[in-house]
Amino acid sequence: MKYTITGSNLQFVNVELQPGEVLQSQAGSMVHMSGNVDMKSKMEGGFLAGLKRSISGSSFMLVKYTASGSPGAVSLAGKAPGKIMDIDTSKGAWICQKTAYLCSEESVQLDMAFQKKLGSIFFGGEGLVLQRISGNGMAFIHACGDFNVIDLAPGQVLKVSTSNAVAWQDGVKYDIASIGIKNALFSGEGLFITTLTGPGKVVIQSMTLNDLAMSLIPYLPTNNS
Repeated sequence: MKYTITGSNLQFVNVELQPGEVLQSQAGSMVHMSGNVDMKSKMEGGFLAGLKRSISGSSFMLVKYTASGSPGAVSLAGKAPGKIMDIDTSKGAWICQKTAYLCSEESVQLDMAFQKKLGSIFFGGEGLVLQRISGNGMAFIHACGDFNVIDLAPGQVLKVSTSNAVAWQDGVKYDIASIGIKNALFSGEGLFITTLTGPGKVVIQSMTLNDLAMSLIPYLPTNNS
């Protein structure tokens, strides 16, 4: 499957589909497609799989795209200003923040992943349920802001501001650490930060969707304006 990622901070993933190839995406991601591309919604994996997808922040039904007769094109995008990144699941599974999954080849599986430590659930910023993307093909994830991709060596620790970890390879350990009450009061970072321990790649975003929303609040109209 051929593809390009275009744009700066409101990106598209543009996929060229050969007859017989299938692209799947979460609902509402398609921006435009060529006239010979068919689009069908499917409860991939049955009711339970659909329910698990919806709990993990994706759509209950997946949308399938196929080209008829000749190569076709599909362009998809996220729902907020941000980046799209390709991940090759044939090289290993990834754990992603809720709502990160955008689209993938049909050979890719999207499932729930649970936090294993109680502290990470309440203070790590990512919540109880994450997404696990695995299989044997290309997948595309989307999140707000710009991305830094960091390749951690075995045992190397990266400390990340709460909620800014977009995705990490399955072998990376995810936990939280306290930064102390004084730092929490004056650094603006909160009492806890996320720790990621290698080996493996991690994806960090410059701005979360919540941060973007909070930054816009002072400029929103009110009843008095």
